[in-house]
Amino acid sequence: MNFSNLNTYENMVKEGEESSFHTRYERAVERFVQSLGVRTKYESLIDGKVVSTGKHFTDTSPIDTDMVVGDFSLGGKKEASLAISSARRAFQTWSVMDLDKRLVIFRKAAEIMRRELFEIAAAITIDNGKNRYEAVGEVDEAVDFISFYADRMEARNGFREDTNPAYGDERPVSVMRPYGVWAVVCPFNFPIAISTGMLTAAIITGNTAVLKPSTPAPLAVHMLYDVYERAGVPPGVINLLSGSGSLAGEALVSSDKIDGIAFTGSREVGYKLLASSLRRYPIPVITELGGKNPAIVTDKADLAKAIAGIASSAFGYSGQKCSACSRAYVHELVYDEFMIYLMKHLSRLRIGDPREKATFTGPVIHQKALDDYLAHSQMARIDGVVHAGGEAMKGRLSKGFYATPTIVTGLPEDHFMIKNELFLPILCVQRFTDLKDAVRRANDVDYGLTSGIYSEDEDEVKYFFENIETGVSYANRARGATTGSMVGSQPFGGWKGSGSTGLGSGTDMYLTQYMKQQSRTVAR
Repeated sequence: MNFSNLNTYENMVKEGEESSFHTRYERAVERFVQSLGVRTKYESLIDGKVVSTGKHFTDTSPIDTDMVVGDFSLGGKKEASLAISSARRAFQTWSVMDLDKRLVIFRKAAEIMRRELFEIAAAITIDNGKNRYEAVGEVDEAVDFISFYADRMEARNGFREDTNPAYGDERPVSVMRPYGVWAVVCPFNFPIAISTGMLTAAIITGNTAVLKPSTPAPLAVHMLYDVYERAGVPPGVINLLSGSGSLAGEALVSSDKIDGIAFTGSREVGYKLLASSLRRYPIPVITELGGKNPAIVTDKADLAKAIAGIASSAFGYSGQKCSACSRAYVHELVYDEFMIYLMKHLSRLRIGDPREKATFTGPVIHQKALDDYLAHSQMARIDGVVHAGGEAMKGRLSKGFYATPTIVTGLPEDHFMIKNELFLPILCVQRFTDLKDAVRRANDVDYGLTSGIYSEDEDEVKYFFENIETGVSYANRARGATTGSMVGSQPFGGWKGSGSTGLGSGTDMYLTQYMKQQSRTVAR
């Protein structure tokens, strides 16, 4: 297998092209911002055609709400029905298309996305507030998903394999067949990477799809549709349903003509989708539902690695990642030193406009997120100690939704902020004296997505891996305590309330969830 991750920034730095990286990104942002001078309407795209209701919602940038990204169609039940019908018609031919012919389309899509990487990254920055490094990294991940899944489908012959004949005159074979029409419901925080991962898995295995963008950051999903259309995906294989979750989304996922649902978002919505999976017959529902991700720092840790990794995972993209580190359990023998150096590290992190080269933490996604941040910060002041942050940025950033990275200590272990996903730049730091107790406390939440440990003791690391209840776990990772899984390297999926299947994306096994097995036997 020759697959390798894209890693644009790291590779350009290694090749002495870091200045070119920044120049290309900044020019792409400049072009994109200039294009906003012409207000654009984005409609639903069904059976390869534009479908408009004449009603739209306005999408503004979290960087500066005076910056209008575009007006997006408000679809509903009628448009959902049209999209599903289109996908069902397309399924008849797409599902039986020769695999080699399908794979040509996907590899072309990966090449288009690779070629237009900086343009897509610029759009992500403006629409959801990611800094340049994370925005480019997200497009890298999307390209990786397409390339990896195409490679695996080819290597596994579409998951078709001969099986052992029980009788000499029989020739049995196991084949994997697509379900039909999938609803693919996209998140705002990784609008190109996660959306591409779910959509590609659905259609590369022979299904067709109705793609529902998030309302806070819908633009990248429209760009994804455009990439696949130009790559040669036939009309109806992908249908884009624009609109709110309560109208368009609900009409889509509740339809009895949907054969499967792929969803990334809140646990509350995910549980409702899972409960609804028993219809005329059960349908598959593949969910990723967030996390309350812990990092453990023992007295045998390299504190420099721990601080770098925890800060990166807690405050990268303002904590708006399902894998963000929101709890740190620190051994009492190194607790005071850890806090001193963490505060120093935090003081060096640049908070501001994500278009600027030095910015690490940009805005949260919208006003409700900022309001939640302020409410939780006030809760932390009452029930614990706030050492840094807890306030919205003012001055030149007041037109955006900027929340300062916040560190809280001293909260009771059963506190709301310890147990619940906040999706904000808030890190709760807790003391511990015994590793077993720290792991027990780390596990004592409803989520089980990602986790990390910092210890130079192999036995401690082994104990952690064998007892932590998360689908993704890391040890001594300076680039991210709980974040940064790579396609084909770290399967990304959650246990417990963080997901519905226990199988991670970016793997062969993830693809098989979008298919059903059929045994075929010919007697001679």
